[in-house]
Amino acid sequence: MLTRLIAALAAGFVLAGCMGSDSGSSHVGLRPDTPPPQFFGWMNPEIQDAWDAGYLGQGTRITVVDEFVGEQFRANLGFGRELGTHGYWTATQASMIAPSALITEFDYNTTGTPVPLEPNKLNVMNLSYRLVGTLDHDFPTGPRAEIEQSLIGYARDGQAVIVKSAGNEAMGIDAALDGQFDLLNLALIGAESAIFVGALDRHGTPDNLANLTSYSNIAGSDPTIQNQFLSVGVLDQLTELSGTSFSASIVSGYAAVLGSKFTDASPTQIARQLLDTARTDTIRNYDPVLHGRGEASISRALAPASIN
Repeated sequence: MLTRLIAALAAGFVLAGCMGSDSGSSHVGLRPDTPPPQFFGWMNPEIQDAWDAGYLGQGTRITVVDEFVGEQFRANLGFGRELGTHGYWTATQASMIAPSALITEFDYNTTGTPVPLEPNKLNVMNLSYRLVGTLDHDFPTGPRAEIEQSLIGYARDGQAVIVKSAGNEAMGIDAALDGQFDLLNLALIGAESAIFVGALDRHGTPDNLANLTSYSNIAGSDPTIQNQFLSVGVLDQLTELSGTSFSASIVSGYAAVLGSKFTDASPTQIARQLLDTARTDTIRNYDPVLHGRGEASISRALAPASIN
């Protein structure tokens, strides 16, 4: 199946979480100087504890593979409503969760080269988009295939934490809609250091249980996918950002924060730690078919003195 998927990588790129509106013409770039850690209501309160302990993503790199030129929409991550591209918002969100991480923009529309790795750092790749196509059609190869080949290779070889948005079709990761699959999802199933991320309607607690959002894709019945799947709260009523794109960028930030404590951990160990410490007691009617491993908990992931 992977060979056919690689041959189909030029099928086309579709953003997998951009539910904002109010597009405009002026370009807003990634905030160049993220201020010291500042907590906003869309964040899980656990992140403040991580910052207070000194874990801000230092020594890590988050590469946001996304669209940085094109349609823009308004949202508010705490600095007032402003215009930005899909990539601007995912990159800014990740940078606010892990303010000391190196944030790199990689625009899939302007380059066809493999996504580079940063030597001597934990590499995290945020993929808040999908590749749509059928399995029985031979798509032409093209320069974009190099991007996806590199990312799939990093995930399968455990060279980077690959954080993939689950999608917004309210179906299983490996399901088809009108015969169309997310080919990138399929290629990452079983990959050593890949995480799929769904969206919850809030930050769950045992006293205030979260629900999967109506749009979020689910893990489905495959145990392999269930073991790679977790979710976080996406509070679009505060940010105007709706979709699993914006759950993925939070988890990318978590991976970098985790890497700033466990500095010798491999990408696979970081991914496994996030998955293994997810909570199930904060989700209403928890079911691995729907929720995979559960709700990501950066506090639980950071708790041990070391990880294996």
